[in-house]
Order: sequence, then structure tokens, then C-alpha cells
Amino acid sequence: MIVDVRCYTIQPRKMKTYLKIFEEDGLPVQQRNGLKLLGYFVHSVGRLNRVTHMWEFDSLADMEQKRAARDADPGWAEYQAKTDGLVQAQENSLTTPAPFSPIK
Repeated sequence: MIVDVRCYTIQPRKMKTYLKIFEEDGLPVQQRNGLKLLGYFVHSVGRLNRVTHMWEFDSLADMEQKRAARDADPGWAEYQAKTDGLVQAQENSLTTPAPFSPIK
């Protein structure tokens, strides 16, 4: 198992807009293409205007296949157009669970 951890910085005062578009447009596209959301979090202390989301994959090949399917979905281009300009910065890392992690 690998977990893709993504942190996005959202334009100030646009968080509600971004979350609504993601929930209504982005998440359904991801789910219908097999991406599994482990969690989606809004930062309220420290660096503000940020979200962190985590996605589970069986392997790098699984991630590449599911992302390719998502990217080919016309709904993904529509979602990206709706969120154009809302994301200021993106970071991501691929992680694996430690042997004692409750998520394996």
C-alpha cells in the first residue's frame, strides 16, 4: 500500500468555494475512476488556507493506472476549469505505512 499525501494552498477567502467544487465535481470523478480517499482535512491552525488529502493505492502502477483513467474522464477537465485560479500551491509525497500503523 502507498498513500499519496497532497497539501494544497487555496486562495484566501476561497476555501468554501474550493471545497464545494471538489465535493460536487472533483470527488465523484476520482471515485468513479477507482481512487480511494482516506481523508480530507482543512487546516485551522498554523499555515492557513490549506487542505491536506490522502489517497490510497495498491502500488505505483495502480496509482498511474487510476490517475490516467481520471485524467481521461471529461469530468476531470471540467473540475479543473472550475477550480482554475483557486489553488496557489501544491505539495505531495508518497508514503508507506509503518509496521505498527493502524492503516495498512
